[in-house]
Amino acid sequence: MCMALKHPVDQVLPPARLGLLGLQHVLAMYTGCVAVPLVFGAAAGLDTHTIGLLVNADLLVAGLITLLQSLGIGTVLGIRLPVVAGATFTAVTPMILIAGQYGLQAVYGSMLAAGVFGILIAVPFARAVRFFPPVVTGSVITVIGLSLIGIAAGLITGQDGEGSGKELALAFGIVLVIVLVGRFARGLLGQLGVLIGLVGGTIAAIFLGMTDFSNVGGAAWLGIAAPFHFGAPQFPPAAVISMCVVMLVTFTESTADMLAVGEMTGRPVTSHDLARGLAAEGVSGVLGGIMNGFLDTVFGQNVGLVGITKVRSRYVAAVAGAILVLLGLIPKLGEIVAALPGPVVGAAGLVMFATVAAVGIGILGRVDFENTGNLLIIAVTIGVGLLPVVAPKIYQSFPAWAQVIGGSAITSAALTAFVLNLLFNHTRRSTS
Repeated sequence: MCMALKHPVDQVLPPARLGLLGLQHVLAMYTGCVAVPLVFGAAAGLDTHTIGLLVNADLLVAGLITLLQSLGIGTVLGIRLPVVAGATFTAVTPMILIAGQYGLQAVYGSMLAAGVFGILIAVPFARAVRFFPPVVTGSVITVIGLSLIGIAAGLITGQDGEGSGKELALAFGIVLVIVLVGRFARGLLGQLGVLIGLVGGTIAAIFLGMTDFSNVGGAAWLGIAAPFHFGAPQFPPAAVISMCVVMLVTFTESTADMLAVGEMTGRPVTSHDLARGLAAEGVSGVLGGIMNGFLDTVFGQNVGLVGITKVRSRYVAAVAGAILVLLGLIPKLGEIVAALPGPVVGAAGLVMFATVAAVGIGILGRVDFENTGNLLIIAVTIGVGLLPVVAPKIYQSFPAWAQVIGGSAITSAALTAFVLNLLFNHTRRSTS
């Protein structure tokens, strides 16, 4: 009788069903989650062992934040909805720039500071979400996707930028597999196209002699990286500002996903609920900065999975979080993922990054262009955001702090969109 009175979000399903549905959530988001440390590690020039460490830290933090979001802590943290958290692509480019300018200690120091910033502004942001309408979020998310395509291309072709026929054939073969799975597969299988492409591409790369799994044998089955693995955190102001902007963009993205899950589950999200969920994402920055992980966001593909399965229990997400924590404690798994060849990771990244851009374009479809300055906002935002992508040395003569802020497509696009939206849509216009 008590079960019947519970909202579907709060119902605990039978153990076997909980386990299978939780695993399904992990499979849906796994590739996107581990792609972030793979891309960042390769771009930052880290060795395979270190990238493996980042993969494990990434999964561990994602699992802990997923548990926090689904179960919650009092009236302070966690939205208590079936949401799954994972590393956001939004932070990749700024982290690469910060690593190049200041080193990895600054990367994780600025992430830690951004996490504290996120916790502090969660409540006011939840109340001021009107300053981040689709014209802002759509423009920025489009720039995020487009700016990352160059990184995917670099993984496919290697350092010199001239891919061999073998590398290009492998990459385009993986893209073809992802397309075919997306076109002809159904249900969960249809959502695993990227994972299937990665597995198939890795098998092909083994036969082509393009893999090196020599470090896997020496990795432990169980373990965890020491906090602050790269040394005491550092806090260069420009790096901190850049990561705080990333936190704002991540908040904007997650807000839309949390509101969508609230609608799907029949439990509308209040501003207080939203603040708790955003504060939990701030905690991801703190944990990521300490445990060598990454900033987390609510994963859109898992939001879609809630809509497809109609399973509304938040305990399914909690099981997914527990599975992610367990995976994060297996160093051997991290080494295997880190040893994936560049063309394999790049091909999967190409599809995922372009998908991010497509999501941004979809959001822009909701923008009102009639008698507004929104078209100009979008045009200038994309132009300013992509400037350092097409001309990487454009800010080279500027001070280091300006290179980190202006040289990041995401940071510059977010600042531009926010300021222009205030100018066009939140200030009085003179009348004739």
